Amino acid sequence: QFNLAVLPGDGVGPEVTAEAVKVLKAVGSRLGHNFNLHYGLVGGVAIDETGVALSQDTLKMCQGSDAVLLGAVGGPKWDEPKAKVRPEDGLLTLRKRLGLFANLRPVKVFPVLVDSANLKPEVIEGVDFVFVRELTGGLYFGRPKRQWQTSRGRRATDTMTYSEQEIERIVRVGFELARGRRKKLVSVDKANILQSSRLWRQVAMEVAEG
Repeated sequence: QFNLAVLPGDGVGPEVTAEAVKVLKAVGSRLGHNFNLHYGLVGGVAIDETGVALSQDTLKMCQGSDAVLLGAVGGPKWDEPKAKVRPEDGLLTLRKRLGLFANLRPVKVFPVLVDSANLKPEVIEGVDFVFVRELTGGLYFGRPKRQWQTSRGRRATDTMTYSEQEIERIVRVGFELARGRRKKLVSVDKANILQSSRLWRQVAMEVAEG
């Protein structure tokens, strides 16, 4: 028996989440799993209803669940640059409070769909890899992050910052995945320019050699 927090969110979110729930129920029926679904608001619909992108009640529900099924957040209705509360705030809060630092994005081409792509079959046949993206460090969470007025006009700043621990744990996720696949891992950085990327490369190489 599993407790799932279901957050349909905005835009296409409710539609895709509803289909995902159908799949879950089919899996449960076939394999004998029981999923208890608890629904909550996140993103723009949460702002409209509660004034915040993720309420404390919804956060507690997610923290007490075995998994969170989230659709999508944001849309034109809430896309105001001057807004003090944005739909994406809910998503970022979930990432930080639940410790969701690793985003896994598989890219695989199934033979039956090869001719449906706008790339040549010989280019995409057999494509099968996974993007591993760090989610709780870097520009999204670095401080200072602000916009202000100066005598010469408006200015804005975002801060790119990573700790050694943040880099090491995501690199280890990549290596563990690679170990179970083709034993190949590519680490992407901008070490020729960015100090944070230089640290990233140093830590990645240390993990590789360790």
